[in-house]
Amino acid sequence: QVQLVESGGGAVQAGGSLRLSCAASGLTFSSYAMGWFRQAPGKEREFVAAISWSGGSTYYADSVKGRFTASRDNAKNTLYLQMNNLKPEDTAVYYCATDRRYSDYRPGRQFASWGQGTQVTVSS
Repeated sequence: QVQLVESGGGAVQAGGSLRLSCAASGLTFSSYAMGWFRQAPGKEREFVAAISWSGGSTYYADSVKGRFTASRDNAKNTLYLQMNNLKPEDTAVYYCATDRRYSDYRPGRQFASWGQGTQVTVSS
């Protein structure tokens, strides 16, 4: 059974930074693409970033491009999201996700396994 556990969320001021982590178990982590998504209050969940099985390819939503960086440590079964220059509109619950059908990401792909989320709050 795939388990994903996010951590690293918190409250920061605009312009600050946070690094989220996602610890994975129950799968051969190094074989599968991973994604980050977020959901703000009253809004639908949206794509933030994704990374291929090797880390060689990354994908970002336009709203975070240049500020967020997705990375992974396959030896530690851990996914990361470095978030810099945070803005109030980044406030949301952040989720990591994966799917054993995909070694890489393509826009629109749906992920089957999700973590419980971690709250990020950015104040102005």
